Amino acid sequence: MKIEIRQETKKDEAAVYDLIMEAFAAAEHADGNEQDLAAALRKGSSFIPELSLVAEVDHRLAGHILFTRAKVGEDEVLALAPLSVKPQYQRQGIGTALIREGHRLAGGMGFSYSLVLGSETYYPKMGYVPAAEYGIEVPKPGAVEAQDMVELGGFVRDIFKLNEESKNFRIFGPDETMSNRLGKVFEVTNRDWNSEKYDTDEFLAADGRVM
Repeated sequence: MKIEIRQETKKDEAAVYDLIMEAFAAAEHADGNEQDLAAALRKGSSFIPELSLVAEVDHRLAGHILFTRAKVGEDEVLALAPLSVKPQYQRQGIGTALIREGHRLAGGMGFSYSLVLGSETYYPKMGYVPAAEYGIEVPKPGAVEAQDMVELGGFVRDIFKLNEESKNFRIFGPDETMSNRLGKVFEVTNRDWNSEKYDTDEFLAADGRVM
């Protein structure tokens, strides 16, 4: 089965509305309004057209995913909602393909984090971890276990690799790098440090690019 993923167009909107409604009709995590949520998000300032994606199988619409802008404190992140796959195409890798392509595009646009309120068993397979590990509180009762966050530390690490010769790429916030699960960057660089070092110090160097 060949899965093709592309950006949603205006002509897709009616079919996507029906697809979302059908996908969530028997879903465990659903309130019946997911299709209206997607329609409303399209009209809002948080909408990013490049991150509203559809999946096609044999030129037939099979799935849809939407990432929109959100805020965690003062930081701009992405919210994943909804992710929808037609019942006859579920459990065939379409949802996974949509998430991965969304993450790839989001990383290229400079986004570092994505949040999702959903299955606590499905989304961890895609790299999401409980938001509580980041000190993020979810006010809705019972929602904490299902609220997840993914870090794109590997993407940032690879940018460092691509800039190894020019060394014109840096990130800021050394004390938060590990707590934000960006530790993969320390596979290729260190914290910038020009003072005394102790045996217990980690990831410190005069040419470090974590400022």
